[in-house]
Amino acid sequence: MSNKPRHEHWGSQIGVVLAVAGSAVGLGNFLRFPGQVVNYGGGAFMIPYVVSLLIIAIPVSMSEWALGRYAGRHGFHSPLGMYYVASGRKRSWGVFGGLSLSVPFIIDMYYIFVEAWCLYYALKYLGGMLEPIGLGFSLGAGGDGLRLGSGDAYERFFGETIGINANGALFSRSGLTLLTIVLACVALNFLMVYRGVSKGIERFSKLVAPLILLCALFMIIRIMTLGNPTGQPGQSFLDGLGFMWNPTREAYDQSGQVVGRISAWTTLLNPETWLAATSQIFYSVSICICAVCTYASYVRPNEDIALSSLSATATNEFCEVLLGGLIAIPPAIMFLGARAADGFASSFQLGFIVLPNVFELMPMGQLCGFVFFFLLFSASVTSSTSLVLPVVAFFREAFQCSRGLSVLIAACIHLAGALIVIWFTKGLSALDAFDFWFANFAPFFFAIVQTSLAAFAWGTLKMRDEIARGAAIKPPRFLAFVVKYVSLPYLLIIAIFWMTRNLKTRIMSTMEDSVAQLSILFFIAMFVFLFILSTITMKRWREEETRTPDSRSDVEAQ
Repeated sequence: MSNKPRHEHWGSQIGVVLAVAGSAVGLGNFLRFPGQVVNYGGGAFMIPYVVSLLIIAIPVSMSEWALGRYAGRHGFHSPLGMYYVASGRKRSWGVFGGLSLSVPFIIDMYYIFVEAWCLYYALKYLGGMLEPIGLGFSLGAGGDGLRLGSGDAYERFFGETIGINANGALFSRSGLTLLTIVLACVALNFLMVYRGVSKGIERFSKLVAPLILLCALFMIIRIMTLGNPTGQPGQSFLDGLGFMWNPTREAYDQSGQVVGRISAWTTLLNPETWLAATSQIFYSVSICICAVCTYASYVRPNEDIALSSLSATATNEFCEVLLGGLIAIPPAIMFLGARAADGFASSFQLGFIVLPNVFELMPMGQLCGFVFFFLLFSASVTSSTSLVLPVVAFFREAFQCSRGLSVLIAACIHLAGALIVIWFTKGLSALDAFDFWFANFAPFFFAIVQTSLAAFAWGTLKMRDEIARGAAIKPPRFLAFVVKYVSLPYLLIIAIFWMTRNLKTRIMSTMEDSVAQLSILFFIAMFVFLFILSTITMKRWREEETRTPDSRSDVEAQ
């Protein structure tokens, strides 16, 4: 349309690959993945994980790249426009595209909060590193360098830092440091999006990607050279690898004695393991949350998206399995033992409570602690930025405004939602509500919608032709078959099982929690807002197309 913003593209193919890989490499790789491996049977978890990678990650990622670039060639950069143009300009599909923007928007409202925790911990360790030369500093309680002496002390420190004991704790004098860091992280994310995909996100990704790799390699080399630091049997680096990759593992009683072995079949026959593995894939590859398709909409018309898709997926899996897994799991086993690993309740516990305890026992622990949490922070920024861009693109198309104004609108709404998470920190009830509904449940729903769009409304032939456009190696013909007859049924089965087994329990627990109810009301308000704005925007598009029916003839002919 004539009044749409001029086209913007990535500066290079390697730039978009690094940006997409960076959007996926984040807290999900270095915190959530190790936590999932520990909580779902160690090596047994890797079996459904690999299956989900082949069935979901690779084909659905390619279809999302194709959908994004196809829409970008028609002048659209938000999921609203993507669904609208791919479906033949049907408003019903466009509404789903508009509503899907709730996923990145709401995830980012709490994701940046956790991102700030990482920077806070990194600065704490930095103060401890500089202490011997007289330049150390402290950010409140906990002392320089987080030398707390016990796992219970680290747990108390974590709870007090994030305000887990009382609502509004971050707005007290002791919580202002973390609150300031949260606001700084918000400003950093929206500043990069304001600078655009090539001058902001691409440049930052090219700068951060080598830094992430160097930090991760340093951590792995340091861990591998520790040998068996405690001298206890079963707590060497190889034992840590065995815990991660061996499908069977030892079972312990309450006293810590080995009482047998847990078979891989015990884990694999539990459908929740498959649910967790598939959910982790959404985190891993950053698909079905509007990030990849939005990035792909800025790809030049004849660039090789088949290669870019595979490269981004492979890069992310390397960072998750080989880097994230090796950094978090082996040291926990080496210093605390496999019995202690059974007690890890969540990825937050593993990342912010267990590993700081490990760093205290580790030679060069202050440096390792700083590097690890700075690595988490750097990786999380590339991910959170990818969650902001689809929303900014949507407001830019909906309001026909400049990038600056759309960034300002998105930032104001973002802060309104983030305020709920930042204020209601007691028991992390608001964060848990945001995380469950929009990081676990919603991606499954919109993954089914998006895959159905690609397979039926848009058509597998158009999808395959778009993937093949500019590709050095043509994608296999069976790719479309896999998306339509394997990926989609797989997602449906998982989603149906999830709803029949977990949805009722979750709804009942939500009804008993006033903060969760407030969060649900906010979600409903977001849906209503996106629905109304999407409907108005599509109506305007139809009117403009009626007045200028040949306005996109040049795009169609490309």
